[in-house]
Amino acid sequence: MAEALVAIEDPAVLPDTVGVRQPRRFTVLFWIAVVWLVLIIALAVFASVLPLDSPTQVFACIPNSAPSWHHLLGCDELGRDMLSRIVFGARVSLEVGFTAVFIGLVFGGTAGLVAGYFGGKTDLIISSAMNVLLAFPALVLALAVIAFLGQSLRNVILILGLLSIAPLARLVRASTVVYAQREFVTAARMMGFRSRRILFREVLPNVMPSTLSFAIVAVAVAIVAEGALSFLGLSVRPPAPTWGNMIAEGSTYLSENAWLALCPAAVLCLTVLALNFAGDGLRSFFDVKDSAL
Repeated sequence: MAEALVAIEDPAVLPDTVGVRQPRRFTVLFWIAVVWLVLIIALAVFASVLPLDSPTQVFACIPNSAPSWHHLLGCDELGRDMLSRIVFGARVSLEVGFTAVFIGLVFGGTAGLVAGYFGGKTDLIISSAMNVLLAFPALVLALAVIAFLGQSLRNVILILGLLSIAPLARLVRASTVVYAQREFVTAARMMGFRSRRILFREVLPNVMPSTLSFAIVAVAVAIVAEGALSFLGLSVRPPAPTWGNMIAEGSTYLSENAWLALCPAAVLCLTVLALNFAGDGLRSFFDVKDSAL
């Protein structure tokens, strides 16, 4: 105990890092996730110029054939190249995920920003509307709407975008309430700045980091939801490939060739994990505590 007291009283023995804010760094898992996401996005974007067979071409090789040099992931039950179908299927999954969450960010983010900043009746009305959206079971609502409107990529994006509005609005509202009471916002009000300027110049830049990290995780949820709808046959119509309908088609051949279902399932799983790791890494990186300000 005496040695500890001496160490506290003597500044010379204190560590050099005391009082020094340690720089934040991304973890190895974050960079692995980023590399995987960059690879998947690049393959999806440049799928048309890559030396791949058509994803709908039947008998490109022997049906249910194992991976080979010419067909790295083998062929499915109709002789279609698995690698080509996975790459082109990534287009659908990524388009649905990012577009749906973008819709949620635009509408839900704006609603949450307004509700959290102005409060009062405005907050009550917007929060009540978001609670109504959250009251509906997401998957049941998606099934009902798509069954009514018809299965198409546009309808899947619209319904998943609608379902993402309420969670993103609640997140943005919670963050806005915190920052709307901070000193720099109060000072801006006292200086006579308009609410629009305060919202977009003072509050929004502080709300965006946590919102973007959550949005990346929401993309993973949207991709899984699209995969579930594809598995049920309510997404893009065959023979256009999606990861979900590839899993559904391969599940009928599990006893003969489990690779047909496991391969797209593994790619879907790795992509969702990468999005979660990336979102969590960004959240930790931008997580600024009051004591560090």
